[in-house]
Amino acid sequence: MQHRSRFLGVLLTAAALHAAAADLPNILWITSEDNGPQLGCYGDAYATTPHLDALAAKGTIYLHAWSAAPVCAPARTTIISGVYPPALGAEHMRSMVPLPPGLRLYPQFLREAGYYCTNNSKEDYNVAQPPGVWDESSGRAHWRNRAPGQPFFAIFNFTTTHESQIRKRPHQAVHDPAGVRIPAYHPDTPETRRDWAQYYDKITEMDAQAGKLLADLESDGLTANTIIVYFGDHGPGMPRSKRWPYNSGLQVPLIVHIPDRFAGLRPPDYAPAGRSSRLVSFVDLAPTMLALAGIHPPAWMQGRAFLGPFTGTPRPFMYGFRGRMDERYDLVRTVTDGRYVYLRQYLPHKPYGQHVAYMFETPTTQIWKTLNDEGKLNDSQSRFWQTKPPEELYDLITDPDETRNLADSPEHREILLHLRQAEREQVFAIRDLGFLPENEIHSRSAGSTPYEIARDPAAFPLGRIHAAADLASRPGMGRLPAMRRFLADPDSAVRYWGATGLLIRGPEAVRACEAQLRLALGDPAPAVRVAASEALGKHGDEEDSSRAIRTLLELSSLDDNDVWTCMMALNAIDAMGVRAHGARARLEALPAQGGTAHNRYANYVPRLLKDLLGQP
Repeated sequence: MQHRSRFLGVLLTAAALHAAAADLPNILWITSEDNGPQLGCYGDAYATTPHLDALAAKGTIYLHAWSAAPVCAPARTTIISGVYPPALGAEHMRSMVPLPPGLRLYPQFLREAGYYCTNNSKEDYNVAQPPGVWDESSGRAHWRNRAPGQPFFAIFNFTTTHESQIRKRPHQAVHDPAGVRIPAYHPDTPETRRDWAQYYDKITEMDAQAGKLLADLESDGLTANTIIVYFGDHGPGMPRSKRWPYNSGLQVPLIVHIPDRFAGLRPPDYAPAGRSSRLVSFVDLAPTMLALAGIHPPAWMQGRAFLGPFTGTPRPFMYGFRGRMDERYDLVRTVTDGRYVYLRQYLPHKPYGQHVAYMFETPTTQIWKTLNDEGKLNDSQSRFWQTKPPEELYDLITDPDETRNLADSPEHREILLHLRQAEREQVFAIRDLGFLPENEIHSRSAGSTPYEIARDPAAFPLGRIHAAADLASRPGMGRLPAMRRFLADPDSAVRYWGATGLLIRGPEAVRACEAQLRLALGDPAPAVRVAASEALGKHGDEEDSSRAIRTLLELSSLDDNDVWTCMMALNAIDAMGVRAHGARARLEALPAQGGTAHNRYANYVPRLLKDLLGQP
């Protein structure tokens, strides 16, 4: 009798779970790589996207959707975690950091709720993935492999529109290059027109793939029970869109369809054939998916649900960032209120168009750089090859291509201050680890995780570090006393910013503080030695320059240093230009691979060495 009661209890529990699962919506994600809102439903008359347009006609499009990063790995890290990558120490391209205890990736929550979770097929996260994230993550993953009656969460990633595909040749043109709109920052050349037209061709091809997937959903009788979400993972794969946290690199299409059966999950701004002005960030996707499944998002998730029963208040701002892009370092923070875009450049001495080897495979990049070197570009087009102002402000209504910087405009002063404050508040709200040199993100968190040490003021005194970064990146000789104080600070990141601040200010500042910089060549922190060496190598006398090159070469060997230190040092040698020409033999002798590098970093040191040595 007891055995029979237990058996009946199991059956009743299974029946209850099946009934609960039947009340859950299926969720289908369609994602495409490297494309912004160049779709017909977004008003682009040049685009040919009938299937996505039809989806938008029965759902809602979001006019202000932003990826948090203008490149795939950190963008996807934001999505999978619901946390801004700078808070995890994961902002740098293809970095690998551990997740802290207690933080889980959103599919884990969905699986616990009974969902069959699949990913077809790209992952590309900057965090080490724990076990049990997906039921299936491969090219074979499909909702059709689930148990009968089980709700599914299925992602299909289309790589058709990826940067590599818009430059792939031979290619049979579909869109006439003569009809494409060239943004104001690009030169109008045959190469640029062909690349942009091929980008639109690939979007049309992707649209057909999406249409086939939606037809499969319909043929399986699942459309009435499935919420459909389509979005791109960041802006177009063209240069100054991809890798750059302007609106051109961060804005993505986002289309949501919620069938009538689940009308209760629709927010007030949802309507068939609707257009929502709500600001939606990638950090909002994870809590939103949990909300659709009836799961209250955990407090540590930094996004806000925009669908379902736990829909949060609309966010006033969206945030973006740029860290290391493949082999090249940078530090940019972006904020928008939907109309104005503010960029804070913390390394303004670096040009926008640093030589990222993969980006330079695109014909547009090559001809753009050639025309710049020949002096054949106008001001808007040549700016990409110059160094940067510390602040930028753009009005997307009057200047959608973001070419007229309003940061010094008196009539926009109030807006500048408002967005500047929002950027600062975000840094402290998420405990932004990007103000540490990358090698120190890893060294300071040894035995722990970057996320945890970011919340330890002793391990990460963000107030002092950010104050140093803020002053260092705002040129002006009146701040030299502050740079000297920073060089004597007990925290190595503050010292790094002190040396970087002198580098940013140039020859006069370096000569005024050369004694402190010489001492910094022996600093125990490699990042401080790199920054001091670059400052003296570029702007010191011949003897200081020689010492600086020797120091950098010592820090460039993978036999003796971690990969992040080597990348910093090689970037510094590259920035020295002709002063580093005498180091060629030493550079040729450096190892291109080393035991300290994760395989995701394997290409970066070799790329830097090839560029320094002028090798193809």
